[in-house]
Amino acid sequence: MDESQFKTLRELAKDGTLSQRELSKKMGLSLGRVNYLVNALLEKGYIKARRFKNSKNKIGYMYILTPKGISEKFMQTQSFLLRKSQEYADLKREIEILRKETEEIR
Repeated sequence: MDESQFKTLRELAKDGTLSQRELSKKMGLSLGRVNYLVNALLEKGYIKARRFKNSKNKIGYMYILTPKGISEKFMQTQSFLLRKSQEYADLKREIEILRKETEEIR
């Protein structure tokens, strides 16, 4: 699962009633890209789409995480946290090195 799919899964977990257009605006992605991501998540069995009638008198979809999707979201979240924590630690070390170099120049 790539980062875009992970972010899409997270957004749908928060609010499964978002339309693809709303999801597109919220994530800053094109509508076509969001459609591709949602379809990929559907094909992998991470989400299910259920039709419902929304308040605007249109038929919409509600996206529901499947047990497989919940498990994948959990594993991806752990992986994401581990990766970002390592990047943070690396960045802190690099900043410290740069501070020391700047102090030496003064």
